[in-house]
Amino acid sequence: MDSNLIEMRHMVKVYPPSVLALDDVSVEFRRGEIHSIVGENGAGKSTLMKVLYGLTHANSGEIWFKGKPVSFREPGEAIRAGIGMVHQEIVLIPEYTVWENIVLGVEPVNWLGKLDRRRARELVRQKIDEFQFNLDPDARVEEISVAARQKVEILTLLYRNVEVLILDEPTAVLTPQEIPQLFAELTRLRDGGHTILFISHRLEEVLELSDRITVMRKGKKVDTVDAASTNRQELARMMVGREVIFTTRRKPQTPGDPVLQVEHLTLREDHGRVRLDNLNFEVREGEIVGVAGVEGNGQFELVNTLMGIQRPTSGRILVRGRDITHCDILERRRMISFVPQDRGKMGASLTASVWENAIMTHHRLNPNLSGWRGILLNTRYAQQFTRQLIDAFSVVVSSPRATFRTLSGGNQQKVIVGRELMLQSDFVLLDQPTRGLDVGSMEYIHDQILRIRAEGRAVLMISADLEEIFLLSDRILVLYRGQLVGDLPVEQTTPQEVGALMLGGHRTSP
Repeated sequence: MDSNLIEMRHMVKVYPPSVLALDDVSVEFRRGEIHSIVGENGAGKSTLMKVLYGLTHANSGEIWFKGKPVSFREPGEAIRAGIGMVHQEIVLIPEYTVWENIVLGVEPVNWLGKLDRRRARELVRQKIDEFQFNLDPDARVEEISVAARQKVEILTLLYRNVEVLILDEPTAVLTPQEIPQLFAELTRLRDGGHTILFISHRLEEVLELSDRITVMRKGKKVDTVDAASTNRQELARMMVGREVIFTTRRKPQTPGDPVLQVEHLTLREDHGRVRLDNLNFEVREGEIVGVAGVEGNGQFELVNTLMGIQRPTSGRILVRGRDITHCDILERRRMISFVPQDRGKMGASLTASVWENAIMTHHRLNPNLSGWRGILLNTRYAQQFTRQLIDAFSVVVSSPRATFRTLSGGNQQKVIVGRELMLQSDFVLLDQPTRGLDVGSMEYIHDQILRIRAEGRAVLMISADLEEIFLLSDRILVLYRGQLVGDLPVEQTTPQEVGALMLGGHRTSP
């Protein structure tokens, strides 16, 4: 008996004018399995799933579902057939309750044709109990956590009786503490007969969760393997076509003079809540200082105060001995290179061209980019500058005039990182510099960070990835409820100790 629930045969997808996103891809998905699809950014994994879900259409190829050929014109048809997809960007109505979001569009009605609120809420409660999702049906979506919102998205599809769940990078928005619960829920769904198609770049998670794994590279399927028969190194090699180093390449060096000094930094909100509580630390020349902490413990506010987005209640921020506590953002940008965590909203304009994104901030600080009397932009030099950035940071792009959103996530990040490092600032602030990137792109960004360390620049790096912090950092700062609870040389601590501090524990004896 054939156990394949879905067969995608010889799929080809071309995005105009000539981007070959899927190149004769054939893959099968079995009933009742967790099947991960991995690959570098731009490898075609999301495109393959969007074709299955009816979000985009292949130029050629066949899809068979339950032994019959199908061709979904739009996602509604796929859902009615039993295939649903949860995207990275959660799309819910914040003002509605959990149950209102779940039944939206398929509401039970009474004999008058009006919404039967009692029955709708009860049906949702039954689904919550059935799948053990631990949700309050009456909670407003705007008041629940990101992890809970993701559960609402999944339950919305289960309410519609889908058999196949496609999850696109579902852990990208979760804290490390929330991921095991999601995995437990997905495992229960699989054991109950659902098929889970899991798109991810995090190889450790893929190996932990999956039954089988399909690897894609440059629009082609490399192989499908059993998770139990492979490892992270082998998956990475298949993904990028070469060996990927997972151990630190940070070389010993003696830090120089302080570049960033934070003194008694405190941020108190209007209603009295303390977000930053008397922080004191410094970052020196040729040093990478990593900031660890469960999301929501002051990292966001620390970045905002350093960049002038929020003004501290008290304390001082100094760069190269200059007090910048009350400087405006542009003045800070003369001294600080900054890579924000959200490249789509804060780091770039997705609808602008690559060259327009490449010259951001430079156009205010680099006189070569200003034409007549500093008013008109020197577009010729801007194009030349962008080509230099593209070459120096190995950005894969058809043209500097291409729209920024057409780049893969890894190449978008290369443009942003390249732009900031080309500012040549002594102090570099990195907020989640590799979030959402594949192993190849992460390795490249790590190499750039280590390069500027070797040049003697000072780096403060906020990351939710504890492995990344240990790979790159010389020292680790741990934030808990806005307080600095650890300032540890990386050679004198462990991930277990840092993890305990992140959760409010105490440092173990050396």
